Amino acid sequence: MPTISDLKIKIFADGADYESMIALYAQPHIKGFTTNPTLMRKAGITDYESFGKRILAAIPDRPISLEVFADDFENMERQARIIAAWGGQVNVKIPVTNTKGEFSGKIISRLSRDGVRLNITALLSLDQVKRVADALHPGASAIVSVFAGRVADTGVDPVPLMSEALELLKPNPNAELLWASPRELLNIFQADAIGTHIVTVTSDILKKLGTVGYDLDAFSLDTVKMFYNDAVASQYSI
Repeated sequence: MPTISDLKIKIFADGADYESMIALYAQPHIKGFTTNPTLMRKAGITDYESFGKRILAAIPDRPISLEVFADDFENMERQARIIAAWGGQVNVKIPVTNTKGEFSGKIISRLSRDGVRLNITALLSLDQVKRVADALHPGASAIVSVFAGRVADTGVDPVPLMSEALELLKPNPNAELLWASPRELLNIFQADAIGTHIVTVTSDILKKLGTVGYDLDAFSLDTVKMFYNDAVASQYSI
């Protein structure tokens, strides 16, 4: 049976709830954090800068990815440089394209050349991985986030795609592949098995870590008891 201690992959927590992030910070198996404007809006955050600086002050020693929210490249780059200045643990998230589908390659090149640690996000194809790898300044530290879960949502097995993505990034020794949007706990172990560097996981999936390695017969009995107890509590009769 697998165990958490067997994993070589780094688990990053994905979310924007301050209290949850602080609680996860206390867990040694959480190696970093990611967030995005959608998660921040869901968490009710209205002041982007205040939240960003607060969480960076509270978690000073693990990487935290914060995303730009402009759609034109000039303002994307401006925001990226401001966010990067908030802390040395910041990876600035840059979407692989803007909403017009225009590739972000030029600002990826400039920012990575200037030492801004990036997290290029929302990739779903190998062509995008190759273009990002080519755009990154040689030797630049960066995260390349491929949304493997969304690939799976289209009916395509993401494992071969992610394996090939690793090969495409090999010429960039400081570029790490991130398996984004996992749909189940098994995805963490799939990502680990092929050598993916990072997996970003939501709180809902992280809550299931306690079942890793759990005896399946005991798990079956727990399930039967759950069904029975809910039936009793509902006072069903026939």
